[in-house]
Amino acid sequence: MEFLGTTQTANYCGPKKGCGFSTLPLAVPAPEIQECYQPYYLPGYRCLNSWRPSLLYKISNAQTCVDEGATCRSALRPPTILPALRSALFCRYNPHDWDQSNELQMRGAEASRLWASRLTGDSMRLMQDKDQLTRQMQEGTSRNLGQRLSDIGFWKSELCYELERLLNESYSLETVKRRLECAAEELNCPLQVALECLYHREKRIGIDLVHDDVEKNLIREVDLLKCCQEQMRKLAQRIDIQMRDNRDAQHALERDLEDKTSAQFIDEKCFNLRNTSDCISFFHGMEKVDGTISVPETWAKFSNDNIRHSQNMRANSIRLREEAENLFQTLSDQLWKQFTHTNLAFSARISEVTDVKNKLQIQLAKTLQEIFQAENTIMLLERSIMAKECPLKVAQTRLECRTRRPNVELCKDIPQFKLVNEVFTIDDTLQTLRLRLRETQDTLQLLVMTKCRLEHELAIKANTLCIDKEKCMSMRKTFPCTPRLVGYT
Repeated sequence: MEFLGTTQTANYCGPKKGCGFSTLPLAVPAPEIQECYQPYYLPGYRCLNSWRPSLLYKISNAQTCVDEGATCRSALRPPTILPALRSALFCRYNPHDWDQSNELQMRGAEASRLWASRLTGDSMRLMQDKDQLTRQMQEGTSRNLGQRLSDIGFWKSELCYELERLLNESYSLETVKRRLECAAEELNCPLQVALECLYHREKRIGIDLVHDDVEKNLIREVDLLKCCQEQMRKLAQRIDIQMRDNRDAQHALERDLEDKTSAQFIDEKCFNLRNTSDCISFFHGMEKVDGTISVPETWAKFSNDNIRHSQNMRANSIRLREEAENLFQTLSDQLWKQFTHTNLAFSARISEVTDVKNKLQIQLAKTLQEIFQAENTIMLLERSIMAKECPLKVAQTRLECRTRRPNVELCKDIPQFKLVNEVFTIDDTLQTLRLRLRETQDTLQLLVMTKCRLEHELAIKANTLCIDKEKCMSMRKTFPCTPRLVGYT
């Protein structure tokens, strides 16, 4: 077998011969050699300085052997190199350079990956923010359109309500002349009912005979009915002028209502548009066009002014019918208002009396409960007093028996002291219990008197409730008779 780089006559192939040295010489750095080899570098990585590895020992120069006159033959032979070290002779990098290169590669890859990750994250956040902003703006616009539709619906309902009331008032004015005579005769019935209520309320008893709000409202209602009967024939000539004003207000309300309906249809169409709708398209430059002629304040004020004008016309019509002694005004407005106030006063008074009656009943129930508790307490106190007599007898008997002890045995010892203390304590307890028994008996008498007063007050409240609720309110259920009051026979 022949080793590369040597001949068969190499020194290591023959028998081992000794030299004048037993160890290798110290490693000496190899001289730098300019190489023509240019290593390949990956793109994006810096170039490393050219260098030459120094991994092998340099064979030392000729040295003397044991014989000083002779030189060692090894200096004349080629370097002794093992085959396993053959490849290492031509390596260009050491392990440190290899590790450094790998670390540099990993750092570069990590930096590129982190930069790409940050860019990706920023891009995703940017897209999410813009999507959220667009969605929020679209949702805000939809909410604004919904609020606008709500405002339009509100004003439409107000306009419809006012228009309906105005039409009813105009119809009432048209027929007022035919019903004036019948209305004057029908006022006698509610007047009689109000006087009857006043007569019944004079039958209240005791402290309940007060000049309350119910009586004031009944007197005011009677005066109003009499005043209406006096003024029913005066102002029929002004009805035609008022009807023309009513028609002008009606036309303004109808025009405003028609405009509101058209605007509501358009805004509903805009509100129902979505990103997936078929009828959407680009209209460039529309955001720069401003064809509006009002702002929300003036828009609301326009409808509010129409409504107020209509209300004024209705108020004038009502005043005309009042002045014409029409029951539409005197009974539908003032008398109905007064009738409602009187009924509310009745209801409030009935509620107050009922509340007081319930409180009195609660107090009566509590008083009866306290009476029952007081009687039980008296019985328990008596039993407790009787129960304390036996311990007192025992203590006194013990003291009496201990007085018969002979001579020096009559000692004031601890049992004697405890027995005397026990007798005094039981006596004091009996006195306290008897005092509490007398106080409880006095309280029981007071509770019985309170029960009698409460029962008397309950009887007064029951009489008042019977007058206000059963007699007066039962008559006012059919008061007033609306068809006859408006002139129908």
